[in-house]
This record gives sequence, structure tokens and C-alpha cells, in this order.
Amino acid sequence: MKKIYTTIAIILIIVCSAITFTGGLLIGLRYGDINKIPYVAYGEWSIGIYTGSSPLDISPSENPGNPVLTADDVTDMPARFLADPFMIFENDTWFMFFEILHARTNQGNIGLATSKNGLDWTYQQVVLDEPFHLSFPCVFKWKDDYYMIPESHEANAVLLYKATPFPIEWSKVKVIIDKNYVDPSFFYYNGKCWLFVSSAASNTLWLYYSDDPAGPWIEHPKSPVVVGNPHIARPAGRVAIYDNRIIRFGMDCSPTYGGAVRAFEITALSPTDYEEKALSDKPLLEASGTGWNSDRMHQIDAHMISEGKWIAVVDGYRGGIKIGLKY
Repeated sequence: MKKIYTTIAIILIIVCSAITFTGGLLIGLRYGDINKIPYVAYGEWSIGIYTGSSPLDISPSENPGNPVLTADDVTDMPARFLADPFMIFENDTWFMFFEILHARTNQGNIGLATSKNGLDWTYQQVVLDEPFHLSFPCVFKWKDDYYMIPESHEANAVLLYKATPFPIEWSKVKVIIDKNYVDPSFFYYNGKCWLFVSSAASNTLWLYYSDDPAGPWIEHPKSPVVVGNPHIARPAGRVAIYDNRIIRFGMDCSPTYGGAVRAFEITALSPTDYEEKALSDKPLLEASGTGWNSDRMHQIDAHMISEGKWIAVVDGYRGGIKIGLKY
């Protein structure tokens, strides 16, 4: 009898969901407003905060619990998920930039959230919307200005944006690399600007360097530095400088895209030389098996707060079917 009741309950949920979805669809079509059309999401990414003694020794923050931002927090567009978070700390405030995937067009925009303590976050708004897909908003400060190099492979170029002003308005400066790379990861080290970029197939990693974010960018003589390895090639966030060590984070995309994050130490970095080594056989971040990051993790941006104290923003994926009903 209990099984019969359970089956009936499941059928009722499916029927009610179908009726609600169909009704909303008809309303949206009747009034020509795509934002009023419900959607079905097959799994979703959301954002969490980890803390620890180093970027290589972090764990989920317990205060507050994760995730700290989800698609439900977005108020100015129908959102399917949030992913690819980057942070920057300025004027006693944490600013987080991330991809928001439009629930009905599947186009990525760049969103903003803020926090005073790095733990409690408030969604603000979409800050960058282009006719093409945007994600992976690698934001940084250069001299006295703020810049962003997001993923813009649908524009067949790597693009540099400048805040005008920070953090709400962003204007395109120029094309810095005329190729459709994905997940550009910028960092500054030893007097040079460096940029990792990957292939859309997630199996090749290229390295460029320059004296300025605006370029010209020169491909490293040892580039590509990873070839034919989807386990380690695709950037998984910003390079971290820790205890005079250069830590690169790579996304494990085999057998599943964005399955885990692995850490590597760059042991030689100059305009003529490049070497790296894996720091562990095990991923730094991986699926927890339950909750918001039960199935995958694929991004980290770690920042030192003080000696022996680090905070990192990460993302996680939970599978399943979700019907979006918020208009």
C-alpha cells in the first residue's frame, strides 16, 4: 500500500508540473515574453566558499553553509545556473563575478555579487551582456584600473574589458588574441603578464606572455604546454601565488566535463622556459556525493586573507531535473 501511495504522489507531481509548465508556456507565447516561459534544467551549477590554511588545504566553509549563491538569487534574468566564479577584494568589500546562464536562451552573461566578510553574499545584477556567450570572468587590477578577460570563444577572439567604472560598467578595450580559445586565465609574475588558454575540446593548454594586459601577447616557445590530455589541460580558475610557488589549477574533463580540479606547481616560468609538476594524484576538489556539489566541481579562485588564512570561491554541480517556474 505504501508503494502505491508513493507512486500516486510521484504521478501527481509530474502531472502538476506538466500543467504548470504548459500553462506558463502558453502565457509566455501569448504575450511574446520569453522571460515568462518556464524551463527545464537538467542539473545545475552553484557557488560555494571554502577556507583553509593555503590554496592547497581548503575545505567547505561552515558559516554560512554552502552554496552561498544559486540561480534562485538572480533577480534580473531567468537563470539556469551560476558558475565560473572569480573574486577581488577592494575598499573593504569582496566583489564576485560569475557566469549566469540564461535559462531560456542558454547564453552566458556576467553577474556580480558583493560581500563584506567573504561568507555572506548579496546578488547585485548582470554587469556584462553581449550578443555572444560569456563565462569565466577573470577579473584583476592592473595599476589603478580594473580589467576582465572573460571567455568569449563564440566571438572567435579573446577580449579585454575595462571597468568604466568598477564594478558595474565594463567596456571592451580590444581583441588581445584573435583565436577562439576558452577559459583565459590571467596572472602577473616576475615582471610579466601571463595567460593560459585552452581548446574547446579541453585537451590542449596554450601559454602566452606580455608586458601589458593590452598586449601584444606572444605565444610561449614551449606552447602548447599540455597536449592531448583532457584530465589536466583546461584552466580551472586563477593561478595562485603561494609561498613563492606558482600553483596552476586544471580541470579534469574526462570522462565528464568539469568533473574535478587538480593542482600543479609551475617549477620554471620565463619567456623561454616552462615546467610544471602535479602536486597529487588525487583531485584538490571533487564531487562530494551529496548536495549542491554532489556530482562535479570545476573552478577555484583562492585569495590569502592573512598569513596562514585563505578563502576560495568554488563551484559545484548537482544533477537532476528542475522545472523553473519563477517568472
